[in-house]
Amino acid sequence: MVDRREFLVSSSALATGLVCGAATATAAPKATSDWNAGDVAHLIPMANHQRFLIKASFKTAHFEAPSLVVAGRKLRGRAGDTQGYFWTFDAQGLEPGRPYRLQLLSSRGSALCDPWLLSTFPAPNDTPKTLRLLIYSCAGGHDVLPDHQPTDISKHRFLTLEVRRRMLARGMSFAPDAVIANGDHIYWDLRTVRADRLGMSKEGVAYAGVFDRTQTVFGSGNENVLKRSVGPQIADLYGTTLRSTPAFFLQDDHDYFENDEADDKLVTFPPDAFSLNLARAAQMMYYPEFLPDANRALGLASACAADRQPGVSESFGTLRYGKLLEFMLYDCRRYMTLTGPSGGFVPPLIEDWLKSRMASSDAAHVINMPSTPVGWSAGKWGEWYADIDGGDQRLSTRARKPYWQSGWRLQHDRLLNAASGMRSKIPLFVGGDLHALGEARILRSGEHDLRANPVVSMLPGPLGTGRPGWPSLIRGLRGLPPAGLEVEEGLPTLEENGFTIAELTSDRIVLKYFRWKLGRPESDLDTLQPFRVTELKRQG
Repeated sequence: MVDRREFLVSSSALATGLVCGAATATAAPKATSDWNAGDVAHLIPMANHQRFLIKASFKTAHFEAPSLVVAGRKLRGRAGDTQGYFWTFDAQGLEPGRPYRLQLLSSRGSALCDPWLLSTFPAPNDTPKTLRLLIYSCAGGHDVLPDHQPTDISKHRFLTLEVRRRMLARGMSFAPDAVIANGDHIYWDLRTVRADRLGMSKEGVAYAGVFDRTQTVFGSGNENVLKRSVGPQIADLYGTTLRSTPAFFLQDDHDYFENDEADDKLVTFPPDAFSLNLARAAQMMYYPEFLPDANRALGLASACAADRQPGVSESFGTLRYGKLLEFMLYDCRRYMTLTGPSGGFVPPLIEDWLKSRMASSDAAHVINMPSTPVGWSAGKWGEWYADIDGGDQRLSTRARKPYWQSGWRLQHDRLLNAASGMRSKIPLFVGGDLHALGEARILRSGEHDLRANPVVSMLPGPLGTGRPGWPSLIRGLRGLPPAGLEVEEGLPTLEENGFTIAELTSDRIVLKYFRWKLGRPESDLDTLQPFRVTELKRQG
C-alpha cells in the first residue's frame, strides 16, 4: 500500500523517474474498435510539444507504483490517492510533433492494457497548417441524482451517462487533435440552496456519504466520499476514450463543489479551504493539470505546488500548437476577489500575462477561454456583470446586485479591449458556465469602442445539462446581453445540449455548432450534423 505520509508530504519520493529499459510488449497498438483497456478504468492525457501528463485509475489497487513505457524509457507513476487506484505519469524530454507508442505496466512488468499512440504537439516555431478542436462545457452529472420534478422524458437531473457518452463519441468521430472541456465536470454542491438536490440530496447521501469538513480529504473517510461522488461523473464518462487525444480541463464553480452564490449567510467564492482541497484532490486524481509554457511564468498563481508535477499549473493553462494557435484558459473562481473597484476574477499578474500574450504572441490565432463567459448574463451573482433578473425576460441594473464587485467588470473591459487591439488576429472568447450554445459580436464594452476589431464570443454547448439545469428554468430567463455592452447576437443563447468543432488554418477559424435536445431520438446523436457554421477570417 502507498504510505500515506509519503503521498501527502513527500514531493519527490514518488516523483516520475526515467529508467532506461525497453518496452516488454512489441505488438503494434490495436485498432480502436478492439482496444483492450484491461485493468485501466480511466485515462486522460495532456500534451505539449515535449511532454505528456497522464491521469489514470485502475480497477484494482496497485500497492507498488505501475509504470508508463515511452520510447524505451520506463516512467514510474506517482500516487494520486492513498489506496493505490489513482496514478499520474509524467513523460518529459520528448520530441515535438511525433507519435509515441505508450504502454502501462504493473510493478512486476505485466501489461495493464493494450499499447496505444499519443502524439506531441508541434514545436512553438513550427508552422502546422491545420488544427481541429472539440470544445464543450458542463459535462458533469451523476446518474444517482434524480429530477425532483420528473417529466415524461426524463427522471434524471442530468443527461444520463449513456447519452453523454454517445454525444461525446459523436464529437470524437471528427478526430479532433485536442479536446477542451470548459468547467463543471462535477456537480455535487454541498451548501448552497440547491445542495439538497445535488450532493446533499437523500439520493446523493445514500450513494456517496457525507463529507466531514473537519477532516483532510485524503486518508480519511472523505476520500471514499470523493471517489463515489466524482468517479461516475468523470472516470465513468470518459473511460479510455481520450487516451490518444490530449485533453484540457478547465475548472469552474461546481468543480469546487458549490454554485457561485452570495448572501448574508454564505459567500461561496473564493472557495474556502475545504472546497479548495476537494477541487485540488479531484484534479489530482481524475484530470491533468496544465503543462508549462515558455510564455507563462512559473511563479504565477496555482503553479508549481509541491504536491504536483514540476512546473504544472492547476488553474491557468496554454494550448500552444506551433505558430498556428495560442489558446489561453483561465479559471475565474479560485482567485476571485471581493475588493470593490480593485476586485477581479483573476489575479493582477494573470491579467498581465493574458494582455501580454494578446499584444506579443507570434501565433496566427490567440484565443481566450475564461471559465465565466463574456457577452451574456443570466442575472446571477458570479458574473462579470452587474445585471440582475428584472422580470419580463429582461435584465436590469436598477437594483444593486448584492456582493457583486465593480472591479470584475473593469477587468472584463480591459481584457476585451486588449483582445480587440490584436488588429491582425480574431479576438475570440470561448465561454462556459451558461449551459447554452451561442455566438455574438461585441462592438462596445463600457467606454471601450471595439468596432475596429469586434470581439467574438461563443458558447460551445453543454454536454451534460438536463431539464432542470437551464438558466431559464432556474432564474426565469436565458442568457442575455448585459447593460453597457453593444452586442450583435448571431446566435442568441440556445438552451440545448451540444458541442462545437473548431477548425483552424493560418487565416481563419471555422466554428461548427452541434445541437441535441432531450426528447429527440437518442439515435440522432450518432449522426449529428452542424446546424450552424461560422467562418471567422483574420484581418489583413
